[in-house]
Amino acid sequence: MDRSDKPKLLNRLNRIAGQVRGITRMVDEDRYCIDILTQIQAVRAALAQVESELLKGHLGHCIEGAIAGGDKAEQRRKAAELIQLLERSAR
Repeated sequence: MDRSDKPKLLNRLNRIAGQVRGITRMVDEDRYCIDILTQIQAVRAALAQVESELLKGHLGHCIEGAIAGGDKAEQRRKAAELIQLLERSAR
């Protein structure tokens, strides 16, 4: 991960954690189901954005580094990791 992205990602994750705590309170307070579900969708969307940023960073830093380094075994390892990740997310 590019270290310059770390504060931004941590800030987003802290906001998401706050949203999840808010959902917990909503359930505890017996709030309307649609309102809770709407907040859950918002958390999912926010997590998807963090995931996207991390993936872009991985491609731009780790994958690009393996390609530029010229080590074929490292390139294969990085490609295999990415394929496994995409397979897991497709399930």
